[in-house]
Amino acid sequence: MNRLHCMKDIGMTRRSGRKGRDMTVLHSTRLISLLSYLLLILICLYNCLPVKAQQYPLSARWISVNDTAADKANTWIAFRKDIRFSQQPATAWATISADTKYWLWINGKLVVFEGGLKRGPNPRDTYYDKINLAPYLVKGDNRVAILLWHFGKDGFSHINSGKAGLLFHIDAGNIKYESDHNWMCRIHPAYGTAGDPPPNYRLPESNICFDARKDIDGWQTLPSDALPGFSAAKEIGAPGDAPWNQLIERPIPQFKNYGAKEAVFKRIPGESNDTIKALLPYNMQMTPIISIADDSGGHLIRINTDHSVAGGTNNIRAEYITRKGIQHYESYGWMNGEKIVLIVPREVQVLGVKYRETGYDSEPVGNFSCSDTFYNRFWEKAKRTLYVNMRDNFFDCPDRERAQWWGDAVLLMGEAFYTYSTSTHALMRKAIDQLCAWQRAGGELFAPIPGNFNQELPDQMLTSIGNYGFWNYYMNTGDRKQIEKAYPAVKKYLGLWKTDETGLTILRQGGWLWGDWGEHKDIRLILAGWHYIALDGAAKMADLLGQRSDARHYRDIMEKVKEGYNKCWNGSAYRHPSYQGSTDDRAQALAVISGIADSSKYAAILEILKSERNASPYMEKYVMEALFKMGKGTFALARTKVRFAEMVNDPDYTTLFEGWGIGEHGFGGGTTNHAWSGGAQIVIAESLFGIRPIKAGYQTFLVEPQPASFTSGALTVPTVKGLIYTAFRNDDTGFRLQLKVPAGTTAFVKLPSGAAVTLNGRQVEETPTAGTKDEPTFVTLKLPAGDYNIERSKAL
Repeated sequence: MNRLHCMKDIGMTRRSGRKGRDMTVLHSTRLISLLSYLLLILICLYNCLPVKAQQYPLSARWISVNDTAADKANTWIAFRKDIRFSQQPATAWATISADTKYWLWINGKLVVFEGGLKRGPNPRDTYYDKINLAPYLVKGDNRVAILLWHFGKDGFSHINSGKAGLLFHIDAGNIKYESDHNWMCRIHPAYGTAGDPPPNYRLPESNICFDARKDIDGWQTLPSDALPGFSAAKEIGAPGDAPWNQLIERPIPQFKNYGAKEAVFKRIPGESNDTIKALLPYNMQMTPIISIADDSGGHLIRINTDHSVAGGTNNIRAEYITRKGIQHYESYGWMNGEKIVLIVPREVQVLGVKYRETGYDSEPVGNFSCSDTFYNRFWEKAKRTLYVNMRDNFFDCPDRERAQWWGDAVLLMGEAFYTYSTSTHALMRKAIDQLCAWQRAGGELFAPIPGNFNQELPDQMLTSIGNYGFWNYYMNTGDRKQIEKAYPAVKKYLGLWKTDETGLTILRQGGWLWGDWGEHKDIRLILAGWHYIALDGAAKMADLLGQRSDARHYRDIMEKVKEGYNKCWNGSAYRHPSYQGSTDDRAQALAVISGIADSSKYAAILEILKSERNASPYMEKYVMEALFKMGKGTFALARTKVRFAEMVNDPDYTTLFEGWGIGEHGFGGGTTNHAWSGGAQIVIAESLFGIRPIKAGYQTFLVEPQPASFTSGALTVPTVKGLIYTAFRNDDTGFRLQLKVPAGTTAFVKLPSGAAVTLNGRQVEETPTAGTKDEPTFVTLKLPAGDYNIERSKAL
């Protein structure tokens, strides 16, 4: 095995090895199986042992500019190297690692737009890109130019190494080129830092100021001996050396570049400065491009979006200082928003405004429509909000933080399974790997990671490792290997949680005892509910991996927690004795979705959910799910519509909010692009359309529709087996369902008994399956790949 490629498993493999040895001691009676398990771990350790720098299959060197300012925050360095091929290579795989981001040109053509990933596969190591550059290379001389952006500071999504650096290796068969002292470079003099205020402390990016008077014209294509101010690069390390340490291959695709597009703008006169407002088609990740004319030069243009100040704080913006004449400029630090806003001196003529949308490389193939126009608007806004929160990692918002909070990530992953193509699964794997690799020696998990935030949010960590996080990933993908990698971290974290004399989960403060935004949080029950769900997910993981004693242990604790939780039932609601606030709708919902509450309590819980509205948009998803589970889908849709009305109906925003309103009417600063508010997408797909996997990786899947108040609906679900398409009509004439089952999977369609059912025009003999005490009898159709029309003589 090429050790450069196996390094991404090193951290978790070591932890797995320790767990394997512990298990050998604890369960010595099961010697044969445990010896096999230990042997597997030892093999992994052998293949993935940390390697010294000289053991890397690269002789390239980390290089930088020989300048004391190289490592300062917001430093931009231009690198050049001319390479020659006697014929155009068939393949030319480049290994490129940059601290932090880079743009790559070959022969003047921009080949990579924002390469590299924010640092932090674990607290020590660094990602590298692997790209085939052959299509851009020609016979003869080729001029390679790289512009590197060194962030130089920490944030909630990046861990600073403290040094700017570039490592480059290209392998074209018999010809190889590598970064070393023969490269030419210099700090790009036009790039600097914009004036105050800077971005808030959560963002590792800086506000860019570009002084066009200091630009290096043509530096990407000038002959090497004609590069002004360039000098030989300084070799500062070998692969594997600190501060970058192990190099781990980029686990996600390069970002998608949608190209530069014209924006319609208007100029609003002011006293000394005018304002340019350019409308974008929707909230997006983009880089602004301006074309201007200035007769004198030296004028300052401020480049903002309507999100440069948002969510209660200062975010990303840019500045540009003109030179004389006509000029074009693209600010490479991406921003987001629905508008580009320029503050321009009256003397400067604006010839055009463009934008370049970029984002995660995935397609919005999960289509939805229904008879309710509100939910059509909701779905489109939710889908847009999800996309603007995917890039280097999943994040909560693209303006204030760009941080991978794991409570958010659980919902974003769930939404992505029903809305975007399966390329998003790579971003999910990256998120899981990072959460586990950042685990502390004591077992604590914390997020957001990567970055400098170091507080454990106990409820979010439990959410991440349970049924809605890691296990949901497995059920949708069938990726057993990912569960094998993650399970040791899950087991270690759950070992920190204890129960009290009643069986209920003991309160763990962690670093931030959050629970949710808003008031009236019955925190003991919130944590106990998530603990129970996490234990359930861990038990399933243990079953999958053959760790039967672990599974029994988790289920024993589950019974205790369930007993303790039910001791908090007062006859009309779940309330912990120490809790004094209004009855918490979150705690009731968690009792239902976890299975702690049986159906005898549903009527009373429904009354609570009709009167109490304490959950934030984050937790409201689980309230909606609980209502569908209790058979109250019509009320679930009605409650959700009321609660989300302001953000869904607001014509000025194409995305959903963090809280129920904007700014002071929201939570945590009140951003207007928080993808956790799209959680109802998951409920609509899983509960209303009833589509969810039965066997992992959609080997089999369920279709159990609950149309509620929808009279019609259609949904396309992107799965690892292909696209599932379903559409229904539910009215006085009956229920009609269209279903397309992709190759390689089998659908089980579940309908209530008590009415005639036809399949592709043929009567289905009714052989109802007995339901449990919590559900009626039903008819199940087992359907292999194909197209089906199913009709039921009565509406659902």
